[in-house]
Amino acid sequence: MIMIEAVVEIPPSALTEEILRAIIEEFITREGTDYGAYEYSLDEKVEQIFEQLNKQEVVIQFDQRTESVNIVRKNSAVVW
Repeated sequence: MIMIEAVVEIPPSALTEEILRAIIEEFITREGTDYGAYEYSLDEKVEQIFEQLNKQEVVIQFDQRTESVNIVRKNSAVVW
């Protein structure tokens, strides 16, 4: 039996800006409600995630088993 990595890190540079923004927006709106002290606009939240990606604080992961994409803090990223 051949074992395939289940989770693959996707570098932002491998994605078009349109696809990258769509992934970020889907991630942000996944929960649907923001309970923070300050209400940020979608554009502000997208910019925050872009900055975190550029600083390599978060990474984009694709789970081949569930065919889903997630953005996770680098120190909590799944490593196979």
